[in-house]
Amino acid sequence: MKGTRLALTYRRLRKEPGSAWVLLALEHAPVALGILQAHLGGRESRLPSSVLHERLREELVDLRGQGVDLPQTAEQYLAQWLRAGYLVRRFPPGAAEEEYELSTAAVQALRFVQGLEGQRAVATESRLSLVIQQLRQLAEQTETDPQSRLDVLLRERERLDAEIEAVRTGRVETLPPDRAMERVREVTALARELVSDFRRVRDEFARINRELREQIVENEGSRGEVLDKVFAGVDLIAESEAGRTFRAFWRLLTDPEQSSEFEEALERVLSRDFSHELEPAERRFLLRLTGALLDNGGEVHDVIQQFARGLRQFVQSQAYREQRRLHGLLRVAQRRARELVGEVQPTTDIGMTLYLSSAGLDSLARWRLHDPSGDQATTGIERAGEMTLSLETVSELVAQSEIDFRSLREQVDRLLAGTPQVSVAEVLEAFPAEQGLGSVVGLLAMAAREGLQGEARDRVCWTGRDGVERCAWIPRLYFVSEPHAGTG
Repeated sequence: MKGTRLALTYRRLRKEPGSAWVLLALEHAPVALGILQAHLGGRESRLPSSVLHERLREELVDLRGQGVDLPQTAEQYLAQWLRAGYLVRRFPPGAAEEEYELSTAAVQALRFVQGLEGQRAVATESRLSLVIQQLRQLAEQTETDPQSRLDVLLRERERLDAEIEAVRTGRVETLPPDRAMERVREVTALARELVSDFRRVRDEFARINRELREQIVENEGSRGEVLDKVFAGVDLIAESEAGRTFRAFWRLLTDPEQSSEFEEALERVLSRDFSHELEPAERRFLLRLTGALLDNGGEVHDVIQQFARGLRQFVQSQAYREQRRLHGLLRVAQRRARELVGEVQPTTDIGMTLYLSSAGLDSLARWRLHDPSGDQATTGIERAGEMTLSLETVSELVAQSEIDFRSLREQVDRLLAGTPQVSVAEVLEAFPAEQGLGSVVGLLAMAAREGLQGEARDRVCWTGRDGVERCAWIPRLYFVSEPHAGTG
């Protein structure tokens, strides 16, 4: 029965850990949502641990003064809300301490509660117009009959001609203020949903990244589909369905013409008389909308790049082999444990002693502050000479680097099309190192594997990200158009 199926679905959602439904039903949900929205639901979407703890302490003191029973400490409540799923804790690269932000489920719960607080008429003219416009546009863009498409375009041209003629005669029709306010609030509601959806998009990429790593680790063969694609230089995160969808959205958001039209339209709307009836919070949101979209979209874009680089490094550094070995050992241990579950009791002596780990505790008064002046150099810093890159050094650098071998291969093949052999130094002279030292190391690794080695050395230079040119001496290695053996 349909009702039974829906009831079972809702029951599952009601029990799903960390869902918005579960968060709304937890004890102190109003307190948790109110405090977290105030400090993480505005311009500051992420806070360091120390800052959030201090703000939570102040909020608890104020709430207790209002008669709210909150017996636990700020640290205890924060840990409780983290376990419940209100918060996500991250440790960004380079950060001094961990940071907290709202979870996707918490954002959904807040959106639901805010909808209860500010109820509005749902059957509005603007929402109906939006539905009709989207359906009409969809019907037109999926029409395959040329004559039907032509009839639609001719009708649209007649309508535009009539409107142009009316404007020329001074008859300009505008929306009444109440209908204009209705539409701008519909736009604001859609924009708020769009901004908050970025968390869900980021969670989707985290899920894809986790699944790809699991496929690599659980694949028992020497090579698998995911491994082959990563070794071939395919960006699996960006090429996923979610990646392609976000990439199209990002192109539209960062398109100069689209952005200019969007900002111009927003300025014109906020300059109209009816816009003065907007609440201050609504005006601030619309004024910051472009920046909010770019900031949130840029953060998701950075997450995609970070996951893609991490996946390539996970494969190229051979770390997946160790993960695969540990995964196999754990499965063997679990299988043997299941075999012994009916034979060995939990209290049976297994002939082995496990010592619990412990931590040493000390008073803060016994700690000595670090004096930064003790690390200052007492003598001047001399400029280092040019280094020499050996093939042993190159092999170590390759294992720790993310190098675009595909682009380097294209550059070498382009030069070999017109000459029988070309050295690494000549390749770098024709194509400056786009990845800095990484390009030099990549070319050396390729030439050492497939080329010829000469007796002389070459001096090569590259420019780092800081704009400073650096040079090094490298063994003279040649790429050749036909495979040879031996050395030259």
